[in-house]
Amino acid sequence: MQRAVRDAVANGKIREAGQGSAVSIPADALHEPSFHRIFTSGSRNIVLSGNHEFSRGDKIRRPPGGSGKGGSGGGNASDEGGGEDSYRFLLSRDEFLDLFFGDLELPDLVKREIATTEVTAPSRAGLSNDGSPSQLDLGRTMRYSMARRIGLGRPKPEELIEIEARIAALEESRPLSAADVDELEVLRERRSVLRQRLNRIPWVDPVDLRYRRFAQTPKPSTRAVMFCVMDVSGSMTERMKDLAKQFFLLLHVFLEKRYKTLDVVFIRHAETAEEVDEETFFNDPRTGGTVVSTALEELLRVQKARYLSQHWNIYVAQASDGDNSTSDTPRTAELLESGVLPLVQYYAYIEVMGSGAIIRGDTDLWRTYRGIAARNEHLAIRQVSDRKEIFPVFRELFARRPATQGAGA
Repeated sequence: MQRAVRDAVANGKIREAGQGSAVSIPADALHEPSFHRIFTSGSRNIVLSGNHEFSRGDKIRRPPGGSGKGGSGGGNASDEGGGEDSYRFLLSRDEFLDLFFGDLELPDLVKREIATTEVTAPSRAGLSNDGSPSQLDLGRTMRYSMARRIGLGRPKPEELIEIEARIAALEESRPLSAADVDELEVLRERRSVLRQRLNRIPWVDPVDLRYRRFAQTPKPSTRAVMFCVMDVSGSMTERMKDLAKQFFLLLHVFLEKRYKTLDVVFIRHAETAEEVDEETFFNDPRTGGTVVSTALEELLRVQKARYLSQHWNIYVAQASDGDNSTSDTPRTAELLESGVLPLVQYYAYIEVMGSGAIIRGDTDLWRTYRGIAARNEHLAIRQVSDRKEIFPVFRELFARRPATQGAGA
Protein backbone atom coordinates (compact mmCIF):
# COMPACT_ATOMS: atom_id res chain seq x y z
CA MET A 1 0.00 0.00 0.00
CA GLN A 2 2.83 2.42 0.84
CA ARG A 3 4.51 1.71 -2.50
CA ALA A 4 1.28 2.42 -4.38
CA VAL A 5 0.81 5.69 -2.50
CA ARG A 6 4.38 6.83 -3.27
CA ASP A 7 3.92 6.01 -6.97
CA ALA A 8 0.73 8.09 -7.00
CA VAL A 9 2.53 11.08 -5.46
CA ALA A 10 5.38 10.88 -7.95
CA ASN A 11 3.04 11.61 -10.88
CA GLY A 12 1.09 14.64 -9.62
CA LYS A 13 1.43 18.40 -9.30
CA ILE A 14 2.95 19.94 -6.21
CA ARG A 15 -0.18 21.80 -5.11
CA GLU A 16 -2.43 18.77 -5.76
CA ALA A 17 -0.31 16.14 -4.03
CA GLY A 18 -1.69 14.65 -0.85
CA GLN A 19 -5.33 15.63 -1.50
CA GLY A 20 -6.50 12.02 -1.30
CA SER A 21 -6.27 9.62 -4.19
CA ALA A 22 -7.29 6.27 -5.57
CA VAL A 23 -4.43 3.77 -5.58
CA SER A 24 -4.22 0.35 -7.21
CA ILE A 25 -2.56 -2.62 -5.57
CA PRO A 26 -1.71 -5.88 -7.41
CA ALA A 27 -3.67 -8.84 -6.18
CA ASP A 28 -0.55 -10.85 -5.41
CA ALA A 29 0.49 -8.16 -2.92
CA LEU A 30 -2.51 -8.88 -0.71
CA HIS A 31 -1.75 -12.49 0.15
CA GLU A 32 -2.40 -13.48 3.74
CA PRO A 33 -0.80 -16.41 5.55
CA SER A 34 -2.78 -19.65 5.39
CA PHE A 35 -2.33 -23.39 6.04
CA HIS A 36 -1.47 -25.70 3.14
CA ARG A 37 -1.21 -29.48 2.89
CA ILE A 38 2.31 -30.76 2.20
CA PHE A 39 2.48 -33.74 -0.17
CA THR A 40 6.18 -34.50 0.15
CA SER A 41 5.87 -36.68 3.25
CA GLY A 42 3.35 -38.77 5.16
CA SER A 43 1.09 -41.63 4.10
CA ARG A 44 -2.04 -40.94 2.00
CA ASN A 45 -4.51 -42.75 -0.22
CA ILE A 46 -5.04 -40.97 -3.56
CA VAL A 47 -7.47 -41.93 -6.29
CA LEU A 48 -6.30 -40.83 -9.76
CA SER A 49 -8.60 -40.59 -12.73
CA GLY A 50 -7.81 -42.62 -15.82
CA ASN A 51 -5.86 -41.06 -18.72
CA HIS A 52 -6.43 -42.29 -22.26
CA GLU A 53 -5.13 -39.23 -24.16
CA PHE A 54 -1.69 -38.20 -22.90
CA SER A 55 1.58 -39.94 -22.22
CA ARG A 56 4.51 -38.86 -20.08
CA GLY A 57 6.26 -35.81 -21.64
CA ASP A 58 3.29 -34.63 -23.71
CA LYS A 59 2.53 -30.89 -23.70
CA ILE A 60 -0.99 -30.08 -22.59
CA ARG A 61 -2.82 -27.52 -24.70
CA ARG A 62 -4.32 -24.56 -22.87
CA PRO A 63 -8.09 -24.96 -22.43
CA PRO A 64 -10.20 -22.42 -24.37
CA GLY A 65 -11.63 -19.39 -22.50
CA GLY A 66 -11.05 -18.20 -18.94
CA SER A 67 -7.36 -17.59 -19.45
CA GLY A 68 -7.24 -13.86 -19.99
CA LYS A 69 -5.09 -11.31 -18.26
CA GLY A 70 -7.56 -10.75 -15.45
CA GLY A 71 -8.63 -7.35 -14.28
CA SER A 72 -5.73 -5.48 -15.83
CA GLY A 73 -6.48 -6.94 -19.27
CA GLY A 74 -9.95 -5.47 -19.50
CA GLY A 75 -11.67 -8.88 -19.29
CA ASN A 76 -10.46 -10.11 -22.71
CA ALA A 77 -8.96 -13.57 -23.02
CA SER A 78 -5.29 -13.95 -23.87
CA ASP A 79 -3.36 -16.97 -25.14
CA GLU A 80 -0.29 -15.71 -23.34
CA GLY A 81 -1.85 -15.59 -19.86
CA GLY A 82 0.25 -14.17 -17.07
CA GLY A 83 -2.28 -11.42 -16.34
CA GLU A 84 -2.50 -9.62 -13.04
CA ASP A 85 -5.62 -8.58 -11.13
CA SER A 86 -5.50 -5.44 -9.04
CA TYR A 87 -7.61 -3.83 -6.34
CA ARG A 88 -8.44 -0.12 -6.32
CA PHE A 89 -8.67 1.76 -3.02
CA LEU A 90 -9.94 5.32 -2.51
CA LEU A 91 -8.00 6.90 0.35
CA SER A 92 -8.84 10.05 2.27
CA ARG A 93 -6.23 12.79 2.54
CA ASP A 94 -5.22 11.80 6.08
CA GLU A 95 -4.99 8.11 5.20
CA PHE A 96 -2.96 8.95 2.10
CA LEU A 97 -0.44 11.07 4.02
CA ASP A 98 -0.22 8.70 7.00
CA LEU A 99 0.83 5.90 4.68
CA PHE A 100 3.26 8.09 2.78
CA PHE A 101 5.04 9.59 5.80
CA GLY A 102 4.87 6.71 8.23
CA ASP A 103 7.92 7.46 10.39
CA LEU A 104 9.18 10.90 9.37
CA GLU A 105 9.09 14.11 11.39
CA LEU A 106 9.88 17.78 11.06
CA PRO A 107 13.39 18.56 12.28
CA ASP A 108 12.23 21.65 14.20
CA LEU A 109 8.90 21.13 15.94
CA VAL A 110 9.01 24.47 17.78
CA LYS A 111 6.55 26.66 15.91
CA ARG A 112 6.93 30.36 15.68
CA GLU A 113 4.22 32.86 16.60
CA ILE A 114 0.82 31.55 15.62
CA ALA A 115 -1.41 33.84 13.65
CA THR A 116 -4.25 32.51 11.55
CA THR A 117 -7.49 31.64 13.40
CA GLU A 118 -10.05 29.45 11.67
CA VAL A 119 -11.70 27.29 14.35
CA THR A 120 -13.05 27.94 17.83
CA ALA A 121 -12.92 25.97 21.06
CA PRO A 122 -14.57 26.42 24.49
CA SER A 123 -12.46 28.08 27.18
CA ARG A 124 -13.02 29.30 30.74
CA ALA A 125 -14.62 32.74 30.79
CA GLY A 126 -15.30 33.52 34.47
CA LEU A 127 -18.47 32.86 36.47
CA SER A 128 -22.18 33.28 35.86
CA ASN A 129 -25.32 33.41 38.06
CA ASP A 130 -27.07 30.76 35.97
CA GLY A 131 -26.01 27.70 34.13
CA SER A 132 -26.00 23.91 34.08
CA PRO A 133 -25.98 22.14 37.47
CA SER A 134 -22.93 20.19 36.33
CA GLN A 135 -21.00 23.48 36.07
CA LEU A 136 -21.89 24.68 39.61
CA ASP A 137 -18.83 26.02 41.43
CA LEU A 138 -19.46 24.86 45.00
CA GLY A 139 -16.52 26.69 46.53
CA ARG A 140 -17.48 30.08 45.11
CA THR A 141 -21.16 29.48 45.90
CA MET A 142 -20.50 28.76 49.59
CA ARG A 143 -18.20 31.78 49.93
CA TYR A 144 -20.90 34.08 48.55
CA SER A 145 -23.48 32.38 50.81
CA MET A 146 -21.35 32.94 53.92
CA ALA A 147 -20.73 36.59 53.06
CA ARG A 148 -24.44 37.20 52.58
CA ARG A 149 -25.38 35.48 55.88
CA ILE A 150 -22.79 37.50 57.81
CA GLY A 151 -23.91 40.74 56.18
CA LEU A 152 -27.58 40.12 56.98
CA GLY A 153 -26.86 38.97 60.55
CA ARG A 154 -28.33 35.51 60.22
CA PRO A 155 -28.20 33.84 63.69
CA LYS A 156 -26.11 30.76 64.12
CA PRO A 157 -28.03 27.50 64.70
CA GLU A 158 -25.89 26.85 67.81
CA GLU A 159 -27.33 29.95 69.48
CA LEU A 160 -30.91 28.72 68.94
CA ILE A 161 -30.00 25.28 70.31
CA GLU A 162 -28.58 26.82 73.49
CA ILE A 163 -31.71 28.94 74.06
CA GLU A 164 -34.01 25.96 73.57
CA ALA A 165 -31.94 23.90 76.03
CA ARG A 166 -32.15 26.68 78.63
CA ILE A 167 -35.93 27.01 78.11
CA ALA A 168 -36.37 23.28 78.57
CA ALA A 169 -34.33 23.37 81.77
CA LEU A 170 -36.42 26.21 83.25
CA GLU A 171 -39.70 24.58 82.29
CA GLU A 172 -38.69 21.37 84.08
CA SER A 173 -37.71 23.14 87.29
CA ARG A 174 -40.55 23.69 89.77
CA PRO A 175 -41.47 25.97 91.43
CA LEU A 176 -40.22 28.95 89.35
CA SER A 177 -39.09 32.11 91.00
CA ALA A 178 -40.08 35.52 89.71
CA ALA A 179 -36.62 35.90 88.14
CA ASP A 180 -36.95 32.53 86.41
CA VAL A 181 -40.32 33.52 85.03
CA ASP A 182 -38.92 36.76 83.62
CA GLU A 183 -35.91 34.92 82.13
CA LEU A 184 -38.18 32.28 80.58
CA GLU A 185 -40.29 34.96 78.93
CA VAL A 186 -37.24 36.73 77.51
CA LEU A 187 -35.82 33.44 76.19
CA ARG A 188 -39.07 32.50 74.50
CA GLU A 189 -39.24 35.88 72.81
CA ARG A 190 -35.62 35.59 71.71
CA ARG A 191 -36.28 32.09 70.34
CA SER A 192 -39.19 33.39 68.30
CA VAL A 193 -37.05 36.17 66.81
CA LEU A 194 -34.23 33.77 65.95
CA ARG A 195 -36.60 31.32 64.27
CA GLN A 196 -38.09 34.10 62.16
CA ARG A 197 -34.62 35.34 61.08
CA LEU A 198 -33.49 31.82 60.27
CA ASN A 199 -36.56 31.33 58.07
CA ARG A 200 -36.15 34.68 56.34
CA ILE A 201 -32.40 34.25 55.65
CA PRO A 202 -31.79 30.84 54.02
CA TRP A 203 -28.47 29.00 54.20
CA VAL A 204 -28.07 29.10 50.40
CA ASP A 205 -29.98 31.61 48.33
CA PRO A 206 -30.26 31.62 44.52
CA VAL A 207 -28.30 34.87 44.56
CA ASP A 208 -25.31 32.94 45.95
CA LEU A 209 -25.12 30.41 43.10
CA ARG A 210 -22.08 30.67 40.85
CA TYR A 211 -21.60 28.59 37.68
CA ARG A 212 -18.47 28.16 35.64
CA ARG A 213 -18.92 29.89 32.29
CA PHE A 214 -17.33 28.85 29.01
CA ALA A 215 -17.06 30.94 25.86
CA GLN A 216 -16.12 29.99 22.32
CA THR A 217 -12.74 31.52 21.62
CA PRO A 218 -10.70 31.38 18.41
CA LYS A 219 -8.27 28.49 18.29
CA PRO A 220 -5.01 29.54 16.61
CA SER A 221 -3.39 27.40 13.96
CA THR A 222 0.17 27.54 12.72
CA ARG A 223 1.08 28.44 9.19
CA ALA A 224 4.12 27.96 7.02
CA VAL A 225 5.57 29.05 3.71
CA MET A 226 7.69 26.85 1.46
CA PHE A 227 10.14 28.53 -0.91
CA CYS A 228 11.08 26.43 -3.95
CA VAL A 229 14.32 27.75 -5.46
CA MET A 230 15.71 26.19 -8.65
CA ASP A 231 18.45 26.88 -11.14
CA VAL A 232 16.92 26.99 -14.63
CA SER A 233 20.03 27.98 -16.57
CA GLY A 234 21.13 26.19 -19.71
CA SER A 235 23.11 23.58 -17.76
CA MET A 236 19.96 22.26 -16.06
CA THR A 237 18.49 19.52 -18.23
CA GLU A 238 14.85 18.41 -18.17
CA ARG A 239 15.90 15.28 -16.33
CA MET A 240 17.52 17.36 -13.59
CA LYS A 241 14.42 19.53 -13.30
CA ASP A 242 12.31 16.39 -12.95
CA LEU A 243 14.51 15.23 -10.05
CA ALA A 244 14.09 18.62 -8.40
CA LYS A 245 10.32 18.49 -8.89
CA GLN A 246 10.09 15.16 -7.11
CA PHE A 247 11.93 16.56 -4.11
CA PHE A 248 9.82 19.74 -4.02
CA LEU A 249 6.68 17.62 -4.22
CA LEU A 250 7.70 15.44 -1.28
CA LEU A 251 8.55 18.41 0.91
CA HIS A 252 5.29 20.18 0.04
CA VAL A 253 3.14 17.17 0.94
CA PHE A 254 5.14 16.62 4.11
CA LEU A 255 4.69 20.21 5.32
CA GLU A 256 1.03 20.30 4.28
CA LYS A 257 0.33 17.39 6.62
CA ARG A 258 1.66 19.36 9.59
CA TYR A 259 0.42 22.90 8.93
CA LYS A 260 -3.13 24.15 8.59
CA THR A 261 -2.04 26.90 6.21
CA LEU A 262 0.81 26.39 3.75
CA ASP A 263 1.86 28.80 1.00
CA VAL A 264 4.24 27.88 -1.80
CA VAL A 265 6.53 30.41 -3.50
CA PHE A 266 8.40 29.46 -6.70
CA ILE A 267 11.65 31.31 -7.44
CA ARG A 268 13.71 30.43 -10.48
CA HIS A 269 17.04 31.89 -11.46
CA ALA A 270 19.72 31.93 -14.09
CA GLU A 271 21.70 35.17 -14.26
CA THR A 272 18.68 36.90 -12.68
CA ALA A 273 15.91 35.60 -10.42
CA GLU A 274 12.14 36.03 -10.45
CA GLU A 275 9.05 34.73 -8.67
CA VAL A 276 6.85 32.71 -11.04
CA ASP A 277 3.93 30.29 -10.99
CA GLU A 278 4.39 26.52 -10.88
CA GLU A 279 3.83 25.95 -14.60
CA THR A 280 6.47 28.53 -15.55
CA PHE A 281 8.78 27.30 -12.82
CA PHE A 282 9.09 23.79 -14.27
CA ASN A 283 8.31 24.16 -17.98
CA ASP A 284 9.37 27.57 -19.27
CA PRO A 285 12.94 27.27 -20.60
CA ARG A 286 15.67 29.82 -19.96
CA THR A 287 19.29 30.12 -21.02
CA GLY A 288 22.32 31.92 -19.76
CA GLY A 289 24.73 31.68 -16.88
CA THR A 290 24.09 31.11 -13.18
CA VAL A 291 24.12 33.67 -10.35
CA VAL A 292 22.71 32.01 -7.22
CA SER A 293 22.81 35.15 -5.07
CA THR A 294 20.02 36.70 -7.15
CA ALA A 295 17.68 33.89 -6.05
CA LEU A 296 18.51 34.43 -2.37
CA GLU A 297 17.98 38.18 -2.76
CA GLU A 298 14.58 37.55 -4.35
CA LEU A 299 13.72 35.11 -1.55
CA LEU A 300 14.53 37.75 1.08
CA ARG A 301 12.53 40.37 -0.78
CA VAL A 302 9.41 38.17 -0.91
CA GLN A 303 9.88 37.09 2.69
CA LYS A 304 10.08 40.66 4.01
CA ALA A 305 7.10 41.74 1.93
CA ARG A 306 4.68 38.89 2.73
CA TYR A 307 6.07 36.36 5.21
CA LEU A 308 7.46 37.93 8.36
CA SER A 309 9.48 35.42 10.34
CA GLN A 310 7.59 36.33 13.54
CA HIS A 311 4.36 34.99 12.06
CA TRP A 312 5.42 32.31 9.59
CA ASN A 313 7.38 29.09 9.74
CA ILE A 314 9.71 29.37 6.76
CA TYR A 315 11.11 26.40 4.84
CA VAL A 316 13.36 26.55 1.80
CA ALA A 317 14.11 23.82 -0.74
CA GLN A 318 16.79 24.63 -3.29
CA ALA A 319 17.79 22.52 -6.29
CA SER A 320 20.78 23.17 -8.51
CA ASP A 321 23.40 21.37 -10.56
CA GLY A 322 26.09 23.14 -8.54
CA ASP A 323 27.11 25.65 -11.18
CA ASN A 324 27.60 29.25 -10.12
CA SER A 325 29.64 32.22 -11.19
CA THR A 326 32.97 32.11 -9.36
CA SER A 327 32.75 35.77 -8.45
CA ASP A 328 29.25 35.28 -7.02
CA THR A 329 30.07 32.43 -4.60
CA PRO A 330 31.24 34.68 -1.69
CA ARG A 331 28.09 36.80 -2.04
CA THR A 332 25.92 33.66 -2.04
CA ALA A 333 27.61 32.35 1.11
CA GLU A 334 27.11 35.67 2.91
CA LEU A 335 23.43 35.92 1.98
CA LEU A 336 22.73 32.32 2.95
CA GLU A 337 24.50 32.30 6.31
CA SER A 338 23.74 35.84 7.49
CA GLY A 339 20.46 36.62 5.76
CA VAL A 340 18.43 33.48 5.07
CA LEU A 341 19.36 30.83 7.66
CA PRO A 342 18.53 32.98 10.73
CA LEU A 343 14.96 33.30 9.40
CA VAL A 344 14.12 29.73 8.41
CA GLN A 345 13.04 26.61 10.26
CA TYR A 346 14.86 24.36 7.80
CA TYR A 347 16.83 24.75 4.57
CA ALA A 348 17.26 21.71 2.33
CA TYR A 349 19.62 21.85 -0.64
CA ILE A 350 19.87 19.04 -3.18
CA GLU A 351 22.42 19.02 -5.93
CA VAL A 352 21.16 17.13 -8.95
CA MET A 353 23.82 15.47 -11.03
CA GLY A 354 23.94 14.14 -14.56
CA SER A 355 23.17 10.63 -15.74
CA GLY A 356 26.45 9.35 -14.36
CA ALA A 357 28.31 8.95 -17.61
CA ILE A 358 30.68 11.70 -16.54
CA ILE A 359 31.52 11.87 -12.85
CA ARG A 360 32.81 15.25 -11.83
CA GLY A 361 34.23 16.39 -8.51
CA ASP A 362 32.60 18.61 -5.94
CA THR A 363 31.31 21.90 -7.32
CA ASP A 364 32.14 25.30 -5.85
CA LEU A 365 28.57 25.68 -4.65
CA TRP A 366 28.62 22.26 -2.97
CA ARG A 367 31.86 23.02 -1.14
CA THR A 368 30.50 26.39 -0.03
CA TYR A 369 27.24 24.94 1.27
CA ARG A 370 29.05 22.07 2.97
CA GLY A 371 31.13 24.51 4.99
CA ILE A 372 28.03 26.48 6.03
CA ALA A 373 26.15 23.28 6.91
CA ALA A 374 28.93 22.31 9.31
CA ARG A 375 28.12 25.47 11.31
CA ASN A 376 24.32 25.47 10.91
CA GLU A 377 22.43 22.33 11.82
CA HIS A 378 19.18 23.42 10.15
CA LEU A 379 20.90 23.47 6.74
CA ALA A 380 21.01 20.00 5.14
CA ILE A 381 22.62 19.23 1.79
CA ARG A 382 22.49 16.07 -0.31
CA GLN A 383 23.36 14.95 -3.84
CA VAL A 384 21.07 12.89 -6.09
CA SER A 385 21.69 11.46 -9.53
CA ASP A 386 18.68 9.22 -10.09
CA ARG A 387 14.94 9.39 -9.49
CA LYS A 388 15.00 6.36 -7.24
CA GLU A 389 17.33 8.23 -4.85
CA ILE A 390 14.86 11.06 -4.17
CA PHE A 391 12.77 9.35 -1.52
CA PRO A 392 15.74 7.76 0.33
CA VAL A 393 17.41 11.19 0.44
CA PHE A 394 14.20 12.76 1.67
CA ARG A 395 13.90 10.14 4.41
CA GLU A 396 17.50 10.75 5.37
CA LEU A 397 16.83 14.47 5.74
CA PHE A 398 13.71 14.14 7.88
CA ALA A 399 13.93 10.82 9.71
CA ARG A 400 16.05 12.30 12.49
CA ARG A 401 16.89 15.60 14.13
CA PRO A 402 19.23 17.92 12.26
CA ALA A 403 21.63 17.90 15.21
CA THR A 404 22.48 14.29 14.35
CA GLN A 405 22.95 14.87 10.64
CA GLY A 406 26.21 15.32 8.86
CA ALA A 407 27.18 18.20 6.70
CA GLY A 408 26.56 16.45 3.43
CA ALA A 409 26.40 13.29 1.46
